[in-house]
Amino acid sequence: MSRKHNVFLSYYHEQDQRYKDRFVRMMGDNIVDKSVDLGDIIDDNLPTEAVLQRIREDHIAQVSVTIVLIGPCTWQRKYVDWEIGASLRDTQHNPRCGLLGILLPEHPDFQRPEYSARLIPPRLADNCDGDNSFAQIRDWTRNVEETRTWIHEAFLRRRKQPDPNNSRLPFGRNWNGDCVRGWQ
Repeated sequence: MSRKHNVFLSYYHEQDQRYKDRFVRMMGDNIVDKSVDLGDIIDDNLPTEAVLQRIREDHIAQVSVTIVLIGPCTWQRKYVDWEIGASLRDTQHNPRCGLLGILLPEHPDFQRPEYSARLIPPRLADNCDGDNSFAQIRDWTRNVEETRTWIHEAFLRRRKQPDPNNSRLPFGRNWNGDCVRGWQ
């Protein structure tokens, strides 16, 4: 049986808040939710690196797994990119988090045999190379035991070698345009 993990949910707040709320209710006492609410991360026109440090130190420091809830436009959001990047950093005081992506029912690739990498956050896509990757992408489910297993597997992968790919420059802004066309 897997243990309870502190999780950070990264998602597009304006479009996918209801799924974040459902996820937290569904998982109940099986997780400790360390997510932020809209307005908790204020960038105050700080340099991106300073905001990344604030996200990591103030919000993700006690987290063992970051879960990205992936709706159709999640790949466009700078804070999602920054939260994934902060989760992948491995420092003495803030060890790296495991990483799990969950396709939401509105995502164009939900319940398809394969997903299009261009329709998920690029930094997450960089770390999903088949069965032996640092991160995994799964379809939304209401099965608590299955989800607990995914979370624990992500936790175990966080120390996987080689290190995850966090080489992309952070988004400077949100992307605009058609969500289903993707980033490539």
